[in-house]
Amino acid sequence: MRKFTLIIAIALTLSAFLPRQASAQTPQAFKYQAVVRDNAGDILASTGVSLRMSIREGSASGIVIYRETHSATTNQFGLVNIGIGNGTPDIGTFSMIDWGTGTKYLETELDPAGGTNYTTMGTAQLLSVPYALYSENTANGDNL
Repeated sequence: MRKFTLIIAIALTLSAFLPRQASAQTPQAFKYQAVVRDNAGDILASTGVSLRMSIREGSASGIVIYRETHSATTNQFGLVNIGIGNGTPDIGTFSMIDWGTGTKYLETELDPAGGTNYTTMGTAQLLSVPYALYSENTANGDNL
């Protein structure tokens, strides 16, 4: 019994030194959520739609550094959820975006029929989220 306890203690001690890579990786996507409506303002419930998301640098009309498309289905409330970074890219590489320099803007385009006839819905500046603010503090050693 004493030998078994010693083996367990050694195994637990060694496991403390194993890399924690899986828990330390930053997700290569961020959530986007919207309610989809038709031209009359009515909710498009349980409908297949297409979204094209562009990340612009510097301003709302700045250069597109990344763009991807998504096919999604709204729920009964017209809500659609996607992960930006998980779509089908056609400009740039999501993992190569330098988030630490300049301001970034997200442009949303929609085809409510699920095709490729996109209409621009708007462009908004991307701001920090709590996860990113925490990461910045840890990188600077503020919370160590």
